Amino acid sequence: MIDEPDDGPLWARAQRDDGAAFAELFDRHRPRIHRRATSLLADAHDAEDVTAAVFYELWRKRRSVVLVAGSVAPWLLVTTVNVARNSRRATMRYRRLLADLPRVDDHTAAVDAEDLEVRDRLRATVRSLSPTDAALLVLTGVEDVPVWQAAEAVGLKPSAARVRLHRLRRRLRADLHDLAPSVRTTPEGSPS
Repeated sequence: MIDEPDDGPLWARAQRDDGAAFAELFDRHRPRIHRRATSLLADAHDAEDVTAAVFYELWRKRRSVVLVAGSVAPWLLVTTVNVARNSRRATMRYRRLLADLPRVDDHTAAVDAEDLEVRDRLRATVRSLSPTDAALLVLTGVEDVPVWQAAEAVGLKPSAARVRLHRLRRRLRADLHDLAPSVRTTPEGSPS
């Protein structure tokens, strides 16, 4: 095994929110992580996405990640395997969904301009949201995650998440008012 450079001093600085130190760690380990992601995935774009997600997770969890033998590489590699596995599963689910969709003959598949407009406007509205608000909307409105769990996932208290969701519903109704959207409420659920 190749001797790993000691990440300890850089990691200590990165844990104290030093972006330059984190950038050095990124530059040091990115090629190896990208190679591992590429070996695990068939698509180069997916490998780039996984590499980015791994380093995002490292930054997000920087307060709790522990170096192994003075290197952050083991944590990065394990995370790469896990994120790549999740990416492959998501791709397989997506492909199964596409395969299960009913086939329509080309001559009967008329593009509904109104549906396209609705989708485009909804996408534009969602893209304009903050990452936290967009995540809340997807978790509660699309994935049916209870508010308390969605709040925990995005780092909010449930009461703050409820307020944000109320504002989001109001905004969606305003942005899409002429389309008469129905914005359903999310189940509160209860922590187990």
